[in-house]
Amino acid sequence: MTIDLRSDTVTRPSAAMRAAIAAAEVGDDHLDGDPTTRRLEQLVAKLLGKQVALFFPTGTMANQAAVHVHAAPGTEILVDDDAHLINLTSAGVAALAGVQPRFIRPTRRTFDASDLKRAARAPSRYSPRPSLVSVENTHNGAGGSITSLDDLRAIQSVARELGVPVHLDGARLWNVEAATGVSVADYASCADTVMVSFSKGLGAPVGAALAGSAELMDAAWTARKRLGGALRQSGIIAAGALFGVENNRERLVDDHVNATRFAQAVGDAGGASVVPPDTNIVMIDLPEGLEAREVAARLAARGLLVSVWTPSRLRAVTHLDVSQAQIEEAGAIMREVLDRG
Repeated sequence: MTIDLRSDTVTRPSAAMRAAIAAAEVGDDHLDGDPTTRRLEQLVAKLLGKQVALFFPTGTMANQAAVHVHAAPGTEILVDDDAHLINLTSAGVAALAGVQPRFIRPTRRTFDASDLKRAARAPSRYSPRPSLVSVENTHNGAGGSITSLDDLRAIQSVARELGVPVHLDGARLWNVEAATGVSVADYASCADTVMVSFSKGLGAPVGAALAGSAELMDAAWTARKRLGGALRQSGIIAAGALFGVENNRERLVDDHVNATRFAQAVGDAGGASVVPPDTNIVMIDLPEGLEAREVAARLAARGLLVSVWTPSRLRAVTHLDVSQAQIEEAGAIMREVLDRG
């Protein structure tokens, strides 16, 4: 049996989630409002402490809508140089929103207020004006790292000094809550808009939400429409997301335990170096002489699937479809393959 640790997006809906999807009450969301989608949006807005939440098919679209809401064409957004928003969305902010990134280079695994201050330009008529600060929490490229609540508050303070809003790319914000015990609402309070995903740790097949003030979400509705998001009987897919929010949040700690277990099992096998996981993502840096693609192929031949992150880095992500026993087997396979060099 294959053990798939490529991403927490590979999960498949459980029988109970499928039943909820099949039984979903629906309506034309674009015309009259879909009742299941409305319940999801209201619950997410309440959990995040925001006035309104808006359902999106994907987190990528929700993030793009946030950029459209905050950033005028010809401006620049301040963002981590390894952010998903910039590196894994096919240059969407440039192609669709007409904005450019101003990269923040973190001194630690994620950037802090001091890093943001250093990255901000001095005002000049020759330079684009800043329009947005975007924070990713957890940070995918940094191995699921958490930006603490204190750091987020400090970043928000600097953004206010710059006169720009903050967007929180919280695709895995549910994991932050599970790891720290601090509510998603507390983290969301540090941002003007926040995106959360349902198709990762919560196990839904599709969906995300963008939340903020009523005024901002009215503008985001228009941005969603412009991006092609006129949703009709969206309750069919919102039902899976609603089930995930209501039933799968508490079990995220199991993924974190399994990630730590996997990281410890791999250790320094074959001279590799494992980034200690904050949440459910484990990054394995390979020693010189080993190519990530080659190692991934050898692992796949043994029934273990992982992602190639860079030419010398592999990524493994734990999720609800992988048991403790499978994680232990995955660790043993990884260690054996690396020890063989």
